[in-house]
Amino acid sequence: MREVPLESNHEALDFARRLIGGEFDLVIFTTGVGIRRLMEVAESRYERAQVVESLRHVKLAARGPKSSAALRELGLPVAVTAPEPCTWREVIRALDDAFGPSLEGLRAAVQEYGKTNPELLNALSEHHVEWMRVPVYEWALPDDLGPLRNSVRSIAEERIDAVIFLSAIQVTHLFRVAEMMQLTDALRAGLRKTVVLSIGPSTSEELSRHGIEPDFEPSHPKMGFLMNEAANCATKLLEDKRKAAQITQPALPSAMKAAESVFRPDARHLNAIRIMHDIGRRMAISDPLHAVLSQIVNFIETLLSCDSCFVYVLEENELVLRASKNPHPDVVDHLGLKIGQGITGWVAEHREPVSISSGALRDPRFQVFKDLPEDTFEAFLSVPILARGGLVGVINVQHRQPHNYTPWEVQTIATVGFLVGAEIEMARLESERDALNGQLESRKLIERAKGLLQRDHSVSEDEAYRMMQKESRQRRKSMREIAEAVLLGEELRRAAAVKQA
Repeated sequence: MREVPLESNHEALDFARRLIGGEFDLVIFTTGVGIRRLMEVAESRYERAQVVESLRHVKLAARGPKSSAALRELGLPVAVTAPEPCTWREVIRALDDAFGPSLEGLRAAVQEYGKTNPELLNALSEHHVEWMRVPVYEWALPDDLGPLRNSVRSIAEERIDAVIFLSAIQVTHLFRVAEMMQLTDALRAGLRKTVVLSIGPSTSEELSRHGIEPDFEPSHPKMGFLMNEAANCATKLLEDKRKAAQITQPALPSAMKAAESVFRPDARHLNAIRIMHDIGRRMAISDPLHAVLSQIVNFIETLLSCDSCFVYVLEENELVLRASKNPHPDVVDHLGLKIGQGITGWVAEHREPVSISSGALRDPRFQVFKDLPEDTFEAFLSVPILARGGLVGVINVQHRQPHNYTPWEVQTIATVGFLVGAEIEMARLESERDALNGQLESRKLIERAKGLLQRDHSVSEDEAYRMMQKESRQRRKSMREIAEAVLLGEELRRAAAVKQA
């Protein structure tokens, strides 16, 4: 795997702006390298001392010792450090222990490591914490896929005795390459006859999502503990696993064999059912729109092992991209499609699913969007999200290699659309309401700032507004930020006058 910077630093810069503006009570840091990268991005627009001082005025939580060490390098106090094995569960438990009921209502930012952690975000939502994601880098496949391809073949051909996974993203990438090679099932079968060693709970959870249960986890999620402890039991584990794999299944009547060939629930399907239950539970507690959509994407990824998943939400007469399996900070919440535009627009217009097993680019309804590299993928499934007969949105699933979407898969995705359609519509309306409230608050601040400028500079209302517009363009800041700066200056002048008196 490779650690690569994001193409856009929009979210990191937005975090820095809001941090300096005092909009956060808590910042959760998950990796030391992420902290250093975030500071580099923030320093491209703001003074380093200003960012560090702003962090000093909020509560800081670290996911383990590496994050704590990086914060100490900045001279910052750490209020909460999650203990081993440093998963999202330990983070939430540590926050609970430190803040108790006062955790509710806090405004938090979460620095992400490589990919979004929906479990952590959902747990924060359950504690009624307002959160913002702050991605600063992502994990990419290595430039040379040769070793990974050889590993897939060796495992599939049962030429490997043990596989060691040191991170969840390694699991994701191994299965992604297997999908490219059309060897996913063979890889999964090979792993079930191989000793699978996992460094810790997060990696084990990712293995479970792919239908593989690890054979061993060390007492501490460290390389040294893993190698020392596994050395004492790996041989026995391998012998037991190979013996179990040799046990033949009893013969089935022909009718049962036929039924089994249609559908046999494996760990992947059982895990999908569990996630569907989670979606319903989170809907019941009224999670924010993005949290619900993130859970839907997670469910579909588990079910289909897809390379891409998008969820579009109908807003007025446009389909707006609101969730993505792959990070696309420049287009999520910004890309809009017209009804009838491309395959997605066709599905929205006709309210019927479209399933293309290969050659999606050659479909006459296909339309390229330059901001989405997934448009080069081979297989494409698009399903409408409906509520009370009306269109709410569209779910898109894509695979890099040809993929035959079974009727069960299409029906299951359609069922998800029916289940969450009403909730998405409700969450969308609530998001619009919050946006309108924010606009109203901004308008109030701008009006107050205009009044101060009129008083201090003896100008008309229009001239005061143009002064603010000019500052907004020159400083590349919103009108609200300019208004807040004007009001802050007034507060500081008043405070100085009181002090002198």
